[in-house]
Amino acid sequence: MRNEEITYKIIGCAMKVHSTLGNGFQEVIYQRALAIEMEKQGLSFSREHEMTIFYEGINIGTRRVDFFVESLIMVELKALINLEDIHITQAMNYCEAYNLPIALLINFGAKSLEYKRVYNLHHPDNKDYKKS
Repeated sequence: MRNEEITYKIIGCAMKVHSTLGNGFQEVIYQRALAIEMEKQGLSFSREHEMTIFYEGINIGTRRVDFFVESLIMVELKALINLEDIHITQAMNYCEAYNLPIALLINFGAKSLEYKRVYNLHHPDNKDYKKS
C-alpha cells in the first residue's frame, strides 16, 4: 500500500529529527527540521498547507495543516509532554473533513517520539479498517 510506505518514510524522518534535537523545542523548530529530512528522503510536500473544509459538500472554510505530503497524507505536529485523546480526535476529524484516507499525528515534546496513524473510516481506501 502506497500510504504505508509514505507514512513509514515520514515517521523515519521524524525519528531522525527527534534523535538529533530531543524534546523541549517549539513546534516550529521541529517543523523546519522535519521539512529538511523529508526533502532529503525525496518526499514531496507543502508546509502550512491551506485546505478547504467541507460540510455536506459545502465549503465552510479553510484550515492550515502542518504538512501535506505526496498530495495524500496530512501530518500534524505537536510539541507536548503527552498526546491526549482530544489531539487524536481532532486529527481524525480533520482527516474526515478533508476526505483524506490517512493522517499522521506526531509529537516531538515527549522524551520518546510519539506518533499515531489516524484513518478516515469513511474513505473508500480504508474499507479494510471498517468493523464488520
